[in-house]
Amino acid sequence: MDRAINSALVLWHRFTITRYLAASIIALAFDVALFASLVALAVDPTIASAAGYCAGIIVHWLVSANIVFVGKTRDGAALHVQRALFAGSALVGLGITVATVEIAGRVGVHPIPSKGVAIGISFVAVYAMRKWGVFR
Repeated sequence: MDRAINSALVLWHRFTITRYLAASIIALAFDVALFASLVALAVDPTIASAAGYCAGIIVHWLVSANIVFVGKTRDGAALHVQRALFAGSALVGLGITVATVEIAGRVGVHPIPSKGVAIGISFVAVYAMRKWGVFR
């Protein structure tokens, strides 16, 4: 058991993607909870998808800046630039999410699986932008 825990901790510290995945899961929980709640209240799925994603963006910044990319958060004016780049990458993810849910909805796919596909696509795209752009 101790060996398994040690192995998990090594992965946690060694690979940024491991921490980023954890941050994404936390942000995703907020995103999907709001999305599902709004869909249950008969809010348009595209609007619900955007609202959920926006909530996730805020959570993701807090976790990314403090746990994922530790020591790579800037100070002063550079922090504002970094936040703007983070928000820009989030907007790309938001665009991917909204477009995927909208297009899938037009072809008759239920909103929940549509959101699942959008999550996978935006995860890869946004991680790449943040790792090699925002927090380089």
